Amino acid sequence: MDYRGEDRLIRYWTANKRLISALLTVWGLVSLGLGVLLVGPLNGIKFLGVPFGFWVAQQGAIYVFVALIFIYARRMDRLDHDYHADE
Repeated sequence: MDYRGEDRLIRYWTANKRLISALLTVWGLVSLGLGVLLVGPLNGIKFLGVPFGFWVAQQGAIYVFVALIFIYARRMDRLDHDYHADE
């Protein structure tokens, strides 16, 4: 592999790791931050008839996780196309 190919590969994996880090940060903030650490204050808010902190811990974190899967798939398709890794 020539130098330009190696450089492109390094940039590709750097972008991939950056995307994974950002999505894991969002997932951690929602599941641990909102679902565990801030559940007390959030329970003062009613959402669909239940305390919001409880809803985030039981349902909201799952919805966010599924959304992050779709976001990751879409962004990786774009990243693969940009770095010609989809060939």
